[in-house]
Amino acid sequence: MTQAADIKKIGIIGSGQMGGGIAQVCAVGGFDVYLADISEDALDRAKALIAKRLGRQVDKGTLSAEDRDAALARVATGQAYEALGECQLVIEAATEDEDVKRAIFKELVPHLNKDALIATNTSSISITRMAAITDRPERFIGMHFMNPVPVMKLVEIIRGIATSEETFNTVRDLAIALGKTTAMAEDFPAFIVNRILLPMINEAVYTLYEGVGSVESIDTAIKLGANHPMGPLELADFIGLDTCLSIMNVLYDGLADSKYRPCPLLVKYVEAGWLGRKVGRGFYDYSGETPVPTR
Repeated sequence: MTQAADIKKIGIIGSGQMGGGIAQVCAVGGFDVYLADISEDALDRAKALIAKRLGRQVDKGTLSAEDRDAALARVATGQAYEALGECQLVIEAATEDEDVKRAIFKELVPHLNKDALIATNTSSISITRMAAITDRPERFIGMHFMNPVPVMKLVEIIRGIATSEETFNTVRDLAIALGKTTAMAEDFPAFIVNRILLPMINEAVYTLYEGVGSVESIDTAIKLGANHPMGPLELADFIGLDTCLSIMNVLYDGLADSKYRPCPLLVKYVEAGWLGRKVGRGFYDYSGETPVPTR
């Protein structure tokens, strides 16, 4: 069975905000990384962003130039899944869409070493259900990093019903080796963080939808009234409104409780393509120097 000490090379599928961040943390932690994506442009952007973030760490004195160069040298990228056969662990970090993830796992499995572990960075989808379509449900686990990965300390570790104790221990030890603090969650919709966080965000959208307060008033009230570093609507834009809606739908479908019904205004923003910071418009417009509320 693969132990944490056996892991030398980590594959990451998906080079977006989460995948790129995971790749950076793994490379700084001394692991060789193969970052895979269907888009060469996305891989180029991810490599440039990793270099930029590591450069900022050097400027702040939290990372030496030598360690930055060594970390960058550990990151290889490509579109071919064949290279993932050299990895002892593969972390899937694609978009929060179960159909997309299932397609990835079906394509991935034939290329893997027989002892390789699979982790998914899903923030809400059933680990048990995804593990069941692979040839190794006992070696499949949820490893939910928080965004932005290089800054946030937490990793949720989620066991599926078939996940072995050895897999759990190996992945937990790896997360700790990456400098993260782990929280263990059971395999219920949205796990711990998003089970609590997303209904709060959804309720903030309802508060806006019902005219209780403006975008600015709601965010100011929660930042100063509850001592949160970001208001809930600002945070929703940071997460991505499409991701917020996806997680609320997982909660609503999985728990069959009307309290998880996505706010119609959240649905409307997603239908409009106003997905938050990543597209320049959500509950705020980010086209100028200072974000401006859109309602």
